[in-house]
Amino acid sequence: MFDWLKLLLLPGDVPTVTQSIVAIMLAIGTGVFFGRLKLGKISFGVSAVMFTGLILGHFGYRIQPGILDFIRDFGLILFVYGIGLQVGPSFFSSFRNEGLKFNILAVSTVLLGGIITIGLFYLTDLKIEDLVGIMSGSVTNTPGLGAAKNTIEEITNSFPDKKFGDPTIGYAITYPLGVFGIIATIIVSKLLLKINPEEEMKKFRLAKINRELPLVHKKVRITNPEYFGKTLHQTIKDFGREIVISRLKHSGSKVVKSPTMDIQLQDRDVLMLVGLEKDVDDFTAIVGRPSSDLFIESEKQIMKKNIFVTNAKVIHKKLSELDLYNTYDLKVTRVFRAGREILPRPSLELFYGDKLRVIGSEDAIEEVEKIIGNSEKKLLEPDFLSLFGGLLLGVILGSIPIVIPSLPVPIKLGFAAGPLIVALLISRYGGIAFIHSYINNGATYFMKDFGICLFFAAVGIHAGDGFYDNFIQYNGWMWLLYGCAITFIPLILMVIIGRFIMKINFLQLVGIMSGSYTDPAALSFSTNYLDSDIPIQTYAQVYPLVTIFRIFVASLLILIFS
Repeated sequence: MFDWLKLLLLPGDVPTVTQSIVAIMLAIGTGVFFGRLKLGKISFGVSAVMFTGLILGHFGYRIQPGILDFIRDFGLILFVYGIGLQVGPSFFSSFRNEGLKFNILAVSTVLLGGIITIGLFYLTDLKIEDLVGIMSGSVTNTPGLGAAKNTIEEITNSFPDKKFGDPTIGYAITYPLGVFGIIATIIVSKLLLKINPEEEMKKFRLAKINRELPLVHKKVRITNPEYFGKTLHQTIKDFGREIVISRLKHSGSKVVKSPTMDIQLQDRDVLMLVGLEKDVDDFTAIVGRPSSDLFIESEKQIMKKNIFVTNAKVIHKKLSELDLYNTYDLKVTRVFRAGREILPRPSLELFYGDKLRVIGSEDAIEEVEKIIGNSEKKLLEPDFLSLFGGLLLGVILGSIPIVIPSLPVPIKLGFAAGPLIVALLISRYGGIAFIHSYINNGATYFMKDFGICLFFAAVGIHAGDGFYDNFIQYNGWMWLLYGCAITFIPLILMVIIGRFIMKINFLQLVGIMSGSYTDPAALSFSTNYLDSDIPIQTYAQVYPLVTIFRIFVASLLILIFS
């Protein structure tokens, strides 16, 4: 009676399309469930899908080859594109601070792993594709595995008679080692270095205060006679630094206005300043003293409001082109973009999804809303034209053949690096034509996690087919030993160099460790273990460049040594 249900849910030798879909759903569903369970402070998150896929593959579940390739590649594309959009803005801006130092350390770790892999190639009788699989699993790098498989397919298309091993086998054998190896290194290094997370947090906050300069707003009363009768334009010009004066109130008056640049300052005028804290304090010391006037904060004459950029006609236009003050008597005091607060310079170009903080009359704000858009509902709706346009550009970029002399076939960025680079550039420059960078956080997280779940399910089920036999046939214990060298040697050197030579805060160093091995499970563990979100910030700073380098290293090793 229930033969149809057994046929649907139980594994078969020649799976149908429906059975293939069921296998994928089982791997993802059970993987997500077990990924939420905690062993102490350790939880694997979506990484557990890889393990449930291995188990299902071992017990006979299969996916049709065509469906397997599509699910694996499409999942990888979604994952890396979502990562690129998520971390792109902070990735580029971080290079102005500590990002360069962090990325040098992380990329050096990647290159060292590649050198160790080359050494193992000459010291053992393993094929390079097996070693690249071991390397990718040992550092839990999914895009690197995808790039290796794409490169092997390209070579096979050009040289049909050449036979390759499957790097997925080495990846599946050493992947658990990579996950637990990073976690073990974090625990041991914390104990040996006698790290106190609370002390590290205090040091981090102190360094951040000294390094980062957030925008502030303060009130100042004009008391310096040198500035009586001077225009705001001349005063700011003489000061020589960028600062915004959002409000002005004359002494003895309750009228608050958004001042024009040609207005003349009077004795005991009160100004509302917006800018970097040091600039605001220096300006206050020059023209007068801090004010405690409360009337200037009144919303009776002028009000403040946040307006979202959603109208396509103003995207990529500069604030100077919109000229909101002279046209609508409205002043922009701040711009919020991708979690950053930006001073509204006239040359600032607006991106889709930017949030402008404006000050002006109620009527003026209503008029400007019609121009800027301010449709929060529109921001919540997924823009599939923009999303799939960006994905298409990523696939095209990843498919461009790059001819390098002496290599058997042209190298390609592939489905991992192509979409990642496009996403980084789109998030940096706000978009290309109708393709923009804004996707709300919920959609980005869904795309990223859904993509990696599809990839893990496909790779896990495929690798699980004959996993035990492969482990015995290929002497899996030796492969794990080789994986240990690739996992632990770069990690140990990273801790020593990062902590004692580069003097990196341990909370940040843990994020670099997780990011260098592109390991979300280790990142999740570290945030719980250290009770801090700081590792997430440095993870995001190094992840894009590390991913690109791991893709290139995996591809080049296959091309050069195969």
